[in-house]
Amino acid sequence: MLLSLPQIDAPPRSTRTHCPYCAFQCGTLLNGSTAASMQIEGDAEFPVNAGRLCVKGWSAGELLGHPDRLLTPLIRGSFGDLLPASWPAALDRIAEAFRRIQAEYGLDGVGLFGSGALTNEKAYLLGKFARVALRTPHMDYNGRYCMSSAAGAGNKAFGIDRGLPFPVSDIALSRTLLVIGSNPFETLPPIGQWFDKQRENGGRLIVADPRRTPTARAADLHLQLTPGSDLALANGLLHIAIEEKFINADFIRERTNGFDAVRRTVLQYYPARVEQLTGVPESTLRQTVRWLAEGTPSMILTGRGPEQQSKGVDGVLGFINLALALGLIGKPGSGFGTLTGQGNGQGGREHGQKADQLPGYRLIEVDAHREHVARVWGVDPASLPRKGRSAYELLDSCGRDGGVRGLMVMGSNVAVASPNSGSVIERLKALDFLAVCDSFANETAELADVVLPVTQWAEEDGTMTNLEGRVIRRRKAVAAPCGVKSDLEILHQLAERLGHGDKFAFASPEAVFEEFRLATAGGTADYAGISYDRIDREDGVFWPCPSEDHPGTPRLFAERFHHADGKAKFHAVQHRPAGEEPSAEFPLYFTTGRYQEHYNSGAQTRRVSKLAGAKPIPRLQIHPELAARLGVESDWFVTVESRRAKVEFTVEVTAGIRPDTLFAPFHWGGRHAANLLTNAALDPTSRMPEFKLAAVRVIGVRAPEFNAAEAIA
Repeated sequence: MLLSLPQIDAPPRSTRTHCPYCAFQCGTLLNGSTAASMQIEGDAEFPVNAGRLCVKGWSAGELLGHPDRLLTPLIRGSFGDLLPASWPAALDRIAEAFRRIQAEYGLDGVGLFGSGALTNEKAYLLGKFARVALRTPHMDYNGRYCMSSAAGAGNKAFGIDRGLPFPVSDIALSRTLLVIGSNPFETLPPIGQWFDKQRENGGRLIVADPRRTPTARAADLHLQLTPGSDLALANGLLHIAIEEKFINADFIRERTNGFDAVRRTVLQYYPARVEQLTGVPESTLRQTVRWLAEGTPSMILTGRGPEQQSKGVDGVLGFINLALALGLIGKPGSGFGTLTGQGNGQGGREHGQKADQLPGYRLIEVDAHREHVARVWGVDPASLPRKGRSAYELLDSCGRDGGVRGLMVMGSNVAVASPNSGSVIERLKALDFLAVCDSFANETAELADVVLPVTQWAEEDGTMTNLEGRVIRRRKAVAAPCGVKSDLEILHQLAERLGHGDKFAFASPEAVFEEFRLATAGGTADYAGISYDRIDREDGVFWPCPSEDHPGTPRLFAERFHHADGKAKFHAVQHRPAGEEPSAEFPLYFTTGRYQEHYNSGAQTRRVSKLAGAKPIPRLQIHPELAARLGVESDWFVTVESRRAKVEFTVEVTAGIRPDTLFAPFHWGGRHAANLLTNAALDPTSRMPEFKLAAVRVIGVRAPEFNAAEAIA
């Protein structure tokens, strides 16, 4: 018998929950009992955002009851249209397709693609579904495009990956704050209050970014570096710290290994060379080091800028080396951290959505890790698959000989979010079968054979893990509309059809979480001591938390790092060219990023009237010098071409970008898709694609059409 998830017939009038968007996971109060009546306000009692929300959070209620909402399963008919279908028919179609493909191509003929937007419970159960119900190695998620380079660097240097190894409130305690390749004032706006408090306390802000973003404009010092030169910058700053005798010899000796190799490496990065590589003047480099070393406590935060590169792991390691050498780590208001992007980007990668991982940050290739998880799941460890393909490699294999022939995508719009997206769309079309689970139609769902409508954030219970490593509760505030199901229920009903229903028969998300606690116990990301009741009482619990009497771990590294000897590891890393560099044929850098009003592929935010009205189209930022050479002005159109595609953008002329660089947001698909241009060169460790750097040229200029009637009026 199928177990249905419990429904709340009369939700409370006011519900404490969290915003559906970024990893800051602002606390919200949802007031009302129906989608039509729902009002959102910031939760002043939640310590992370203290009542503040950004424009996306304030307007998120518009998604509930939205007329574009998917309310029935869709199956592609014989004439190519997606047609309404019953749930049994849609689920049968998916199960039959998976069985047929695996019979013909083997167990690894099917794959799953998850999302950093899924709750911990969903991420956990999706990974279990891949390894138990399908027994496929090919399971990855869109967090591979977000935090994987920072995760790889953190694991190498510290033995653990947690975006911020301290509470976000520590930002206010920092006297000097260096932010590299992140624009949190637009991408995580409520975090700005902690920057404001840091400034009120007499602190300084340094920002390294090719663009003069709102965050960079607020800085005391802006390092407007050449795209792709972050690693050279890190090594150059450490060279100066050694030269000017700012390094903390006691910390290096007592708490780290490997500094001598790093010292020898960075001696090559003398200031004149680094100025040439980065475009940052030597005087600015020296000022940065002095402020970091003398204005302690100091903090270094990286974002997608250095991470979304084919040398992203090494780039992050370069800044970790700097933080370790200065002895910044392990003290309040001081240290190194990374600013996570997606809502559950942290939890999503800890619990089995990545091709090489099992729950608790265990590794699928380590026999002891496999044995622990297999015991919890009640299966033979030998039955668990080994490591599969990473996100882009999984998508690139679709429809190819030896690749994935059937794919299910849960909560990710891969047709827009992936690099070289034109090629990804062709690979999706080449599949024998594609299923998509989402709340709204999107560019990926348009290619699917079956589309399943699922619950939204305010219609479900579960847990998320924010950028601090704080495990929090997503609470149901409104009943889901008729015709949709939870992802958990979908996985259970598919597992039943595949002969494994007993392993997925959970009565509630909390029941999933209870098994999940057992699976993570003893792992690096240990949630064993965290329960729903405890999260409610404590406004979230920081992992690792190995037992119910453990206080949780708001700050890591105060006494030891997570390598066996308790010490951090330096890594000697060398600057190297990007996957492609500007040339005579393609002379400009192209980089991507976000608008404050939109989120990821825009499948949700482009449907919210206030957000779509504020930013209806992507605009290409061009420096006035380059605009003059091209003969264009703001609101004109230019066609940008890379080695992969060409895209026409509306122009925004701004002095806030380098003359050798073009920038566009990536929230749109179709003819506005910035990711048609981006390069899929992968980092050798993290398998992160190089979103932040492509070589392009401008091949067309077009003036706005002249409207005589408007001119006369």
